[in-house]
Amino acid sequence: MAVSDGEHILVFRELGLVSQVFDEATLSTLRGDLGIGHNRYSTTGSTTWENAQPAFKTDGQRSLALGHNGNLVNTLELAERVGAGGAATTDSDLVATILARHPSEDLESALIDVLPTLEGAFSFVVMDERSLFAARDPHGLRPLSIGRLPNGFCVASETCALDIVGATFLRDVEPGELVRVDERGVVPTRFGQAERGALCIFEFVYLARPDSRLRGTTVHEVRRELGRRLALEAPAEGDLVIPVPDTAHSAASGYAEVSGIPYGEGLMKNRYVGRTFIQPSQSLRERGVKLKLNPMPDAVRGKRLVVIDDSIVRGTTTRQIVQALREAGATEVHTRITCPPIRWPCFYGIDMSTRQELIAADLAVEQVRDYVGADSLGYLSLGGMVAATGQDAGSFCRACFDGEYPIPIPEHAGKFLLEHPAKS
Repeated sequence: MAVSDGEHILVFRELGLVSQVFDEATLSTLRGDLGIGHNRYSTTGSTTWENAQPAFKTDGQRSLALGHNGNLVNTLELAERVGAGGAATTDSDLVATILARHPSEDLESALIDVLPTLEGAFSFVVMDERSLFAARDPHGLRPLSIGRLPNGFCVASETCALDIVGATFLRDVEPGELVRVDERGVVPTRFGQAERGALCIFEFVYLARPDSRLRGTTVHEVRRELGRRLALEAPAEGDLVIPVPDTAHSAASGYAEVSGIPYGEGLMKNRYVGRTFIQPSQSLRERGVKLKLNPMPDAVRGKRLVVIDDSIVRGTTTRQIVQALREAGATEVHTRITCPPIRWPCFYGIDMSTRQELIAADLAVEQVRDYVGADSLGYLSLGGMVAATGQDAGSFCRACFDGEYPIPIPEHAGKFLLEHPAKS
């Protein structure tokens, strides 16, 4: 977190879960009228304290702090612009450095000049001592919303965060828009425009919370529709429909509704373990699955299960779930996925940066089924997934499913590009 009292910015950041880092004693020291916070898993650079956000820069006279959701793709170009004197291991730190060095006397002017030079996905929150700024890339790949508080304003990457702090949703930050928030209110400025929008459709499938709203509809209702369409496209014979907690609950209820198969709970989630697919190593992911999900034998024993999950990325999580359900007494396990096979890496802010780690990149559906050990495996089609959102396919980034990247990806792109530069 970074906070300002109007004259100085104080930053506190650390590795770990929010509840581990920010206790009451720490929070009591972070006082001010203006602040930003960021909770992020590493998608550029290693998981180190130096790469934790907000990024902070100061020359002794002026200071700024920056939080970034997304990934840039012209990172090498930005690194060359910064030069050897501004060594950085993340794209976010490069942007903060460029802004801090900008000759403009105010941060807003610097942002208006720098933002059009950035390529890729970014939803930024940036602050100096007196103002907060929010910016979204011209394609709008990552969400960013504005809320009104009783005595001010706030911005957040999900609308559910506005609800939690008692803010009223005003509107989304538009793609290609910079918004200044200070004592005068909210002042927008347009800095760029793309030919089409490209909101990441994986936000609906997995990333966003079900109580958030995207493009005017709740994520929960879209996921229910994903389940309904999945039941039509990939029916299964079973005794019980169960979700893989937590993201699949809404979809499983939709699948049960259409299929007529009873809905039930068969896996219990440990609330104190985070998402497993974003763990930094394979061994931690595998250990995380065992800690995170535990079958309930009395619920699944002797049953033919239809197991609804949001996605299969590397396949190891699904494999362990199927095995655990069989060991708990399930007679059949039919796995159904609420999106198409993920065959292409993401360069815009999800930790899926190489094809080699994606099980469906080179394997057919039946081969994936064999690997995970399910009796059957079915995916929702790309058309069915898009239709569930009620939006046009051309308004989304679907690159991880169809390989069509809305922003061109350079050959040298990669998570550790700045740490391990490609040899010429």
